[in-house]
Amino acid sequence: MKNKVSIASLEEKVRALVRPERFAHIQRVAALAQEIARNNGLDPERAYLAALLHDAARDLPEAELLRLAPPENEVERAHPLALHGRAARVLAQQWGVRDEKVLEAIEGHVYGVDPENAIGMALYVADISEPERGVNGEIRELALAGRLLEAYRQAVRNKVAYLERKGVPLHPKTLEVYERL
Repeated sequence: MKNKVSIASLEEKVRALVRPERFAHIQRVAALAQEIARNNGLDPERAYLAALLHDAARDLPEAELLRLAPPENEVERAHPLALHGRAARVLAQQWGVRDEKVLEAIEGHVYGVDPENAIGMALYVADISEPERGVNGEIRELALAGRLLEAYRQAVRNKVAYLERKGVPLHPKTLEVYERL
């Protein structure tokens, strides 16, 4: 990992921005992403870093989300919380993170990432399947068994089906990833 920032410093920055329950979720996702990365031949430190920062902006006020990540489409205008991944990327950059795959993973944990970004896939799967959520255990097990791409495909399918059931419009990037897979 070639970032000039310390993990301890970043943990404190994130902890200061989120509720304690959110920070506990972030810690669980980071540990799981690290394990998924290790089991799939990826750099566990990069996966941990991406996961540590993925929800850094999740508890920010709507006005701050809009300032950090102005909406780019109707879905984002209607659902400003969908901006938290892009806003977290901006924060990560401000804090000195320069690894483009890590930054893409942070941003893409909301919509999905290009399957070429294995760190992003590890984060996406870890986020939707961390044990405390109580869902997607089979996806977590696939990823931990070294079948990350298969786990990611299933995770994206599940997210699309969930959003459709809820009547929530699909973000254009989610649709793009879904069709690509």
